Amino acid sequence: MASYFVTGTDTEIGKTFVTCQLLKAGALVGLKTLGYKPVSAGCDLIDGVYSNEDAREIQAAGSVAAPLEQINPIALLPPIAPHIAAQQAGVTITQEAIVRGYQQLQDYQADVLLMEGAGGWKLPLGNNVWMPDVVKTLSLEVILVVGMRLGCLTHALLTADAILRDGLRLKGWVANQLDPSMPVYTENLQTLKNSMPAPLLAELPFAPSEESLQGLTSLVKKLA
Repeated sequence: MASYFVTGTDTEIGKTFVTCQLLKAGALVGLKTLGYKPVSAGCDLIDGVYSNEDAREIQAAGSVAAPLEQINPIALLPPIAPHIAAQQAGVTITQEAIVRGYQQLQDYQADVLLMEGAGGWKLPLGNNVWMPDVVKTLSLEVILVVGMRLGCLTHALLTADAILRDGLRLKGWVANQLDPSMPVYTENLQTLKNSMPAPLLAELPFAPSEESLQGLTSLVKKLA
């Protein structure tokens, strides 16, 4: 089983979108794909249970059926920093709980398991626990989603540096175009290609098509 941690340069830059696209692309070529979003903040109350929209999308995108409570075991109601949401709810987020949830999903024997973070790279979980600590414990390679918009150069390079400083391996990065009218998009993309300490894995347009999804299949094969 190939496993990766998907992080981003910020919040709302398309981590879930990229995760789902990769899961779907793997399924197109017959791979068993499964996603894991251990911590979410911002939920709907559905049938008395907290349910996160991103987690539901990840569940639907994977080709391996797993219950939502396993895909997203820590679901917090308010859309704020998870450690603050947990504190307000009287919940303690532990590294052990996240690792245990990951191990449960390993039992499904997927070909590709993608664990998605929340927010950016340096995510506090509370009690001096940080998401990078969990990623390091699980020995996961990292895929960085770069939201292509003004400011992306600094955000991408600083995040990549932080990942490497934390002792993790950056498998590569995905350029996700957030703004269809972003000035000098091509020049910004080329700057990142020249400067990032890992290869560009994929470039996703603002309005992805079935063709762009098909284009990811060769990448997922390599990742698997």
